Amino acid sequence: MIPYWLSRPPLWHVLCGQRGEIQKDAIIGDDLRIDLGVALSVFAVVERKDQMDLFGAVALIAFALNLAFNQVVISVTNGGFSPVFQAGVRSAGAVLVLLIWMRLRGVGFHVPRAAWLGGIISGLLFSLEFMCLFSALDLTTVSRASVIFYTMPVWLALIAHVFFPGERLTGPKTIGLILAMAGVAIALADRSGGKVSWTGDLLALTSSLCWAGIVVCVRLTPLAKVPPAQQLMFQVLISAPILLILAPLFGPLIRDVAPIHVAGLLFQIIAVASLGFLAWFWLMSIYPSSSVASFSFLSPVFSVLLGWILLSENVAPSVWGALVLVASGIYLINRKPRVPA
Repeated sequence: MIPYWLSRPPLWHVLCGQRGEIQKDAIIGDDLRIDLGVALSVFAVVERKDQMDLFGAVALIAFALNLAFNQVVISVTNGGFSPVFQAGVRSAGAVLVLLIWMRLRGVGFHVPRAAWLGGIISGLLFSLEFMCLFSALDLTTVSRASVIFYTMPVWLALIAHVFFPGERLTGPKTIGLILAMAGVAIALADRSGGKVSWTGDLLALTSSLCWAGIVVCVRLTPLAKVPPAQQLMFQVLISAPILLILAPLFGPLIRDVAPIHVAGLLFQIIAVASLGFLAWFWLMSIYPSSSVASFSFLSPVFSVLLGWILLSENVAPSVWGALVLVASGIYLINRKPRVPA
């Protein structure tokens, strides 16, 4: 899945000057400052690039593929662990990995008091998001859940149009919204073939809305000036106990556990929930955020393809059509506007 607070281009556009020179500090909004020495301490300092290059494109395609494969992994791992318990263990494991990583890099967990409320809210939304997503992947197919889940940019664009004056809907964005919402409607309307569940579909939609809510929470609160590693730590640290406490309410914690389920859980902890997201942050600190965001349409495409290839899911023609509409819509929403000559 794509990280939630990264849809805020201004945060990353101000990290470096036009020629990649590190700034002493940067203004985010009217009076919010971030010390870039702290912000970039979690990454290897690499010269800021003005456009995407081959390495960046390959890395972002690989990351989209990683997120898509993770949808398959979650679905398979649900065979050994209940969905909510799996999500809780993943968050707990991510806390441990992040603590080790931060210790090795000398990164502390100092968060301004003003940012704590935003951090708690984002952690609660994170908990609900993955409780819903993991449960959705237990009830419906990877292809259906992914098409719905990855519509997050649609809901974020609608919210941004209302709350963020600088992000009004343009013509291409409006067309993208219409296409993506039509795709969701088609996916929801099709009830043929494979694992089809209204509950699963609605849970996937709820998780997408929570994802958008986290981005909005970060942007509207002082949490925006907290470095990415600490933001991620907030979310996994709060979600781990919540999910583990709630897990027994959703049935037996352990199902028919096999080595593949344990391996799947370890993959999620290391390759996605901790180090995977940190790698994404690193890429965001190097390349223009609009260029990075334009690759987000690949995640639902890869998810549907992997569900079809690896899980032999019966993907109905309507779901393929919905995928085309959603992916096209996401691309138009995230496409960088042309600057008049």
